[in-house]
Amino acid sequence: MTTEPTDVLISREALQQRVAALGRAITSEYAGRRPVIVVVLKGSFVFAADLIRAIELPLTVDFLGVRSYGDGTESSGVVQITADLSHSIEGRDVLIVEDIVDTGLTLRFLLDNLRTRGPRSLKLVALLHKPARSRVTVPIDYLGFTIDDVFVVGYGLDHAQRYRNLPELRVVSEHE
Repeated sequence: MTTEPTDVLISREALQQRVAALGRAITSEYAGRRPVIVVVLKGSFVFAADLIRAIELPLTVDFLGVRSYGDGTESSGVVQITADLSHSIEGRDVLIVEDIVDTGLTLRFLLDNLRTRGPRSLKLVALLHKPARSRVTVPIDYLGFTIDDVFVVGYGLDHAQRYRNLPELRVVSEHE
């Protein structure tokens, strides 16, 4: 069984336009504040890089590594923190930047974990949401796109560590 990306689901241009709009909304809401952008590695790094350039505020960036997929196309449901934050978020306005909200299990874990660290506020920015796969509800404060129940790669998202460098989002299909 081979897995290859096929049709473009979301073009490079559509991604750029939506990220710019998200940046404007965050800039407006956080005016006068200095948010901490917590980038969830690895899938959201491309999205996060574009997003922070679209936010016209002083901000800081930190990274949090998590894993729930392994090399498959289904979430295992078990969340592992592979790299923790390097600075305290106590008393800070925190924006978690995630590539995709699928089952919601990873984000529920992260939101619960980060709340225990005493941030002033905690919100979620997600590039993609797959409501058909939701097992738990998580609040998405800033959303790029809602997609059907398909596995996508590109724009930082991978399959078995491949395809992150595609400039658009493509659907992955399996072939015999």
